[in-house]
Amino acid sequence: MSKVKANDTVSVHYTGKLSNGEVFDSSAARGPLEVKLGDGMLIPGFEKGLVGMEVNEKKTITIPKEEAYGEVREELFQVVKNEELPQDIKPEVGMGLVAKSPDGAEQQLRIAEVKEDHIVIDANHPLAGQDLVFDLELIEIK
Repeated sequence: MSKVKANDTVSVHYTGKLSNGEVFDSSAARGPLEVKLGDGMLIPGFEKGLVGMEVNEKKTITIPKEEAYGEVREELFQVVKNEELPQDIKPEVGMGLVAKSPDGAEQQLRIAEVKEDHIVIDANHPLAGQDLVFDLELIEIK
């Protein structure tokens, strides 16, 4: 039976969990993820976990933060004065915001702190600084 190797296109079901067991994503309701390995679409640890799997194989992998979304980077926190915020929002910790660069690219941000005259936004990936656990089931190698 063939095994997944670099540059294969695979179809895989997955459930992603934090180390405390909280599920943050799953393909169960959407159908399997189809992806070509080596295209940079997966975090390194996820891709590494698929290599060597056979069709219908199930396994659980633990991905250290270094092979997932990395450490929380302090330079990705920024203070924004209240007068720079849109008038129609009431900022709350955890609220998502979108920033647009001059070229139109969008960046997802999260409010980390709310102070009287400013907020602190966090541009880190929401899963940065966390080890991740994935339950994998290889459906197909194409």
